[in-house]
Amino acid sequence: FSRRQTRFGHEIVALHQQLGIPADYGCRYQLQLQLECKQPMAIGTDIFSRPQYLAAPAARAWVKMQAAATGDGIELQAVSALRSVKYQADIIRTKLGKGQSMEQVLKVSAAPGYSEHHSGRALDLTMPGFEPLQTAFEKSPAFQWLTNSADRFGFRLSYPRNNRHGLCYEPWH
Repeated sequence: FSRRQTRFGHEIVALHQQLGIPADYGCRYQLQLQLECKQPMAIGTDIFSRPQYLAAPAARAWVKMQAAATGDGIELQAVSALRSVKYQADIIRTKLGKGQSMEQVLKVSAAPGYSEHHSGRALDLTMPGFEPLQTAFEKSPAFQWLTNSADRFGFRLSYPRNNRHGLCYEPWH
């Protein structure tokens, strides 16, 4: 962080210290701090019947993309959208509580403050018949459709294989 850290930056530094996340996390993984979306828009529910939200421009793009996919015979389902820093911290705590090392956790889950989900511009997706958040999603018709069409709606695959961040491949994100 710069010398003129924001309040948000200070909160993230303190949270990382509390969780045991390395101080150089952002630099190490070449990730930018992601501010939390302040005015989210509802996009319906996820596969677990939880209400989901995105930033307004992403929400509008998601509705258009989902409709286009449906028109092409593809049922896109939301698994996760907007997440708060607190929620992300709870994900980290849960994984650590299950015995995973911090290094293992940070390969698959962004540290609080760095998840694209905070911004309200990221979605984890699946389709019927596919276990959510599994690499097998890359073999789904939905993944093929997204590969060919998502960019038309302003979406892209954030973590392809061998990505510059050194994070695990996430065909659903």
